[in-house]
Amino acid sequence: MAELLLEFLSEEIPARMQGRARDDLARLLGNGLRGAGLEFSAIETYATPRRLTAVVDGLPARSPDLREEKKGPRVDAPDAALQGFVKSAGLKSIEDAETREDKKGGYYVALIERAGRTTADVVAEIVPHIVRNFPWPKSMRWGSGKLRWVRPLHSILCILDGKVVPFEVDGIQTNDETRGHRFLAPKPFSVKGFKDYVQKLEKACVVLDSAERASRILQGARKAAKTEGLTLVEDEALLAENAGLTEWPVALMGGFDQSFLDVPAEVLATAMKAHQKAFSLKKGDALANRFIVVANLEAEDGGHAITAGNERVIAARLADAKFFFEQDRGISLEDRVPKLKDIIFHEKLGSQYDRIQRVRMLARDIAPLVGADPDLAERAAILSKADLLSDMVGEFPELQGVMGSYYALDQDEDPVVAAAIAKHYKPLGPGDDVPRDPVAIAVAFADKLDTLVGFWAIDEKPTGSKDPYALRRAALGVIRIVLERGARVNLMAVLETQLNQFKPGARGLVRWGGRDVEQRNVDLLSFFADRLKVYLREQGARHDLVDAVFALGGDDLLLIVRRVDALGQFLETEDGANLLTGTKRAINILRIEEKKDGRVYDQPPDPSLFHEPQEKALARAVDEVEQAAASAVANEDFEAAMAAMALLRAPVDEFFETVTVNASEPELRENRLRLLNRIRATTQTVADFTKIEG
Repeated sequence: MAELLLEFLSEEIPARMQGRARDDLARLLGNGLRGAGLEFSAIETYATPRRLTAVVDGLPARSPDLREEKKGPRVDAPDAALQGFVKSAGLKSIEDAETREDKKGGYYVALIERAGRTTADVVAEIVPHIVRNFPWPKSMRWGSGKLRWVRPLHSILCILDGKVVPFEVDGIQTNDETRGHRFLAPKPFSVKGFKDYVQKLEKACVVLDSAERASRILQGARKAAKTEGLTLVEDEALLAENAGLTEWPVALMGGFDQSFLDVPAEVLATAMKAHQKAFSLKKGDALANRFIVVANLEAEDGGHAITAGNERVIAARLADAKFFFEQDRGISLEDRVPKLKDIIFHEKLGSQYDRIQRVRMLARDIAPLVGADPDLAERAAILSKADLLSDMVGEFPELQGVMGSYYALDQDEDPVVAAAIAKHYKPLGPGDDVPRDPVAIAVAFADKLDTLVGFWAIDEKPTGSKDPYALRRAALGVIRIVLERGARVNLMAVLETQLNQFKPGARGLVRWGGRDVEQRNVDLLSFFADRLKVYLREQGARHDLVDAVFALGGDDLLLIVRRVDALGQFLETEDGANLLTGTKRAINILRIEEKKDGRVYDQPPDPSLFHEPQEKALARAVDEVEQAAASAVANEDFEAAMAAMALLRAPVDEFFETVTVNASEPELRENRLRLLNRIRATTQTVADFTKIEG
């Protein structure tokens, strides 16, 4: 079995594109090889700032010979159809095809044989196609060539089983040579295979694996921090970016003037990260006036010049940040609020000022439901977007909310209000914390619901993979707040109240999008259900159980999840599994017979027509269980409701073992179908069993 080594050496590939480029190369190369009939044992891809590399193990020497049959038209088909078949099958004439018979008569079959090709020939064919059609988010042309690549492409290394696979792309001829670090080892050198390639790159000051580069950065930064008695503020995204910017990473420590520590720590950390890709350091719980930068080489002077250059740049950036902070403190948040009228949130939903008028009212309504002070919730909502007009947020948009909190404290706002301003955007993603304080919960809840309801009102909903307004994230944020903080909110009522603010003539809305309030609420509630399924599936729950509970209606997400949990635990028991089987059997029989008869059997069964003791026992059990389950559900005791359902298991089993539902006597048959309907109705006290798989 052979090994294929492929490297594209170019000018610097942006760090943000490297991960996707690796995935795309693995996909395109793998699909191309398999499409040509070449199977392999493994494919690995790597990226550095200057190279995109793939290694494929376990390739055969050639692709197998192929013999396939292509079915053609009937023998009496029109001549045009016959000629089209001849052309598509690569035949000289229709006489070259075989004729076969089936129930409808004769038809043509072409036997197509394709000889296998050497793996080198296949690689020489598919790689140029990959290069010319590589899906870079952005690409460029250079010089007089027509090739597009992320940056100018210098060379293509392509070795199969130790030998160069010859081909060229836009004048670039393949070879067995690569280059090391741009400054430390720029001369070309040849390699024989992947192991040799990795070893020689290491000697030429290039660490091929991005995970290894990230590890070296992290260990170097931790070691440098420890020598100064400091702690590294770890940041996975920043670590990955630095790994994508360097081939030979070296962590260096620098510092800045102590006076800058008067500026909020988030500002300093963000400024250093944004401008110099620098890591912050802490001394205890406070930010230290030190930082870590990552150089792309080991300098002869130990990195002193590189550190000094970074210190000068960071000092200038922090001076700007300090100036912005002092300037912003001169204008109160309350004075900024009216100016939000000049910031358009969405052309159909009005300005940010219009939006906070909706959010403040909704936050006030939600506050009692989550144990928050309505006045504080409304105040926090009013001030929540004011920092969008600050110079600091203009420079660092990621600090919105955070800066509003600092300015609010500086202007003697209630600390609870300030904290809510900082937290009202949360959670920003699956790994982000949800707000803890009730006031922050109320404002965060209101902010996200207003976004969702507003875009539903103008029919700007997510479609497929497109979600430009992050509505899925907003819905997931609402769900997480409800579940992780135990918020009891009647969603339908809140949605209806909020959606009424978007009717024609209401603040901020240009016009309706076509449907009424009730239908929009149903659609939005269904959207929440879909997001809840995704969330619960990621937590290990079954989506069909969510369907089974949602089918009964209801919009208290916390209760729905509690019911799903109880249902899941019940179905894992022997009683639950057997009851599910029996209930589904009853429902299937009932559905078939109702369809055949053109009617439903939803009337109560007649006790006088119960001939078998199993019928009577089932009827008694259904009555008792339905009452007990309904009472338990009303008390929100879903475990007790499931325990009541378990009492149905034995009567249902015995009924189906001894009783014939479709009796020859019409009145007995109808009465037994009515009894089956009682099983269906009773189980729907806790869930719609038709939605449950298995």
